[in-house]
Order: sequence, then C-alpha cells, then structure tokens
Amino acid sequence: MRSSITETVTSIHHWNNTLFSFKTTRSPSFTFENGQFVMIGMEVDGKPLMRAYSIASVNYEDELEFFSIKVPHGALTSRLQHIKVGDQLMLSTRTAGTLVPGYLTPAKHLYLLATGTGLAPFMSIIKDPDIYEQYEKVILVHGVRYISELAYQDIICNELPNNEYFGEWVKNKLIYYPTVTREAYSTAAHQKRITHLLINNELTQEIGLPALNPTSDRVMLCGNQAMIDDTMTILNDLGFVKATSRKQGDYVIEHAFIEK
Repeated sequence: MRSSITETVTSIHHWNNTLFSFKTTRSPSFTFENGQFVMIGMEVDGKPLMRAYSIASVNYEDELEFFSIKVPHGALTSRLQHIKVGDQLMLSTRTAGTLVPGYLTPAKHLYLLATGTGLAPFMSIIKDPDIYEQYEKVILVHGVRYISELAYQDIICNELPNNEYFGEWVKNKLIYYPTVTREAYSTAAHQKRITHLLINNELTQEIGLPALNPTSDRVMLCGNQAMIDDTMTILNDLGFVKATSRKQGDYVIEHAFIEK
C-alpha cells in the first residue's frame, strides 16, 4: 500500500475481555502532534484493511501505543485483538486530526472529557510537559460502564506523578476524575454520566473549581457520539465556541470521526 509503513508489535496488554492496548516500533521519520490519529491495520485477503486509531503515546516516546476495543465480528478488531509480539502492522505515513490543544485559545483550565477508548488521545496529551506550562489545571474525566474499563488508571495515578521530568507538574496540576455508570464505585458523584456531572455542576464542585466558563476554561471531547453531541449542546448553551480546522475556539472535537 502506498503511503504506508510497517511496524512491529512490541507489547500487548489486555485490560479485560473488551479492551486491549498494544505498542509498536516507531520509524524515526514518523512524526505527529499529541491528540492526532493514524490509520492502522493489516493485510486481509491480499488487500489492506485500515482503521483510524488515536495515538496514546506522547510524541517524544520511542514506541507508538494504541488503545482498542474488542469487537468479535469487527472487520479489523476481530483480527487485531489476537496479535502477538513480533507481528507486523501497517500504518499510514501521515497522521491527521483536529483533536489537538493548538486549536484552543489560551485559558486557565483544560478539561479532557472522554468515554471508553476516547481516553487514548488524552493519554498522549497528559504526558506532554508543554500542556502543564499552558494551563493552571488539567482535568481528565474518564467515563466508563465498569471498573475494569478504567484503563491506564495506575499509570495516571502512580507513574505520571513520579515521572522524573514532569512529575511535580502532574501532582500539582492534573486532576483525574473517573466515573463508572453500571456498578458501585467510589462516591455517588463518581457513578454518573459526564453530561449529568456537567449539567448540575457536580464535577466542578467535586474538584473545587468554579463552574465551567468560556472565559477561563477550555474543553476537549473524545468518546461515544451521544456524549459528544450532548456535551456540545451543554457547552454551546454556556457560550463556548467550537474550534474548527480554520479557527481556534473554546472546545474541540475530532471532526474526522463525526458520524454523518
């Protein structure tokens, strides 16, 4: 396939029976902005089968990391979930995407709102030291159905705060807020949908910050389409302006994944 490279799988982690992540080698010529996605896949019946995957690794790391669901009959994921270390995957040489911090105008607080595997691009962003220089607080909200779906929780809570280069920034600026909707978890507030937390200002009250305001806050959204649509409505009603590929704004989504 033209405009593609081949990378080798270096590690695989199965979080539960529906989610897994994997890492591959990274060509020295492969560059990307944190938050972007790439087409990834394998050859099936002599033809390339490619799907878009957000990059979960930060742009200075030597390997590329991806976070995926397991779809039993999915054209690609039914095969991808069975990869082994040493297997080879195809990646497009060009990355793309609008879900990058550069599309936001400057502000005090950055809210990263994710459901499910929508966490992937935000894992890239919260490992970027530059983001902590730009914002006083970075709030990562991860909404899932079950506790076992809280992937990367140990990395967020334990590894990043102890990073030798930017750990102190993480300790002082990153607020991690997981919420689980289908089983008991932590407090009652941590068992609600993201949209509910926003409508009632429960999120900001819980973390001790002022109510969402376009003057001081910026928002990035990634996850299921219903969450994105409902959250955009909430933000629009509050006076937030959505960024486009041509103009910065108060919140940003990945336009390439919008359901037509």
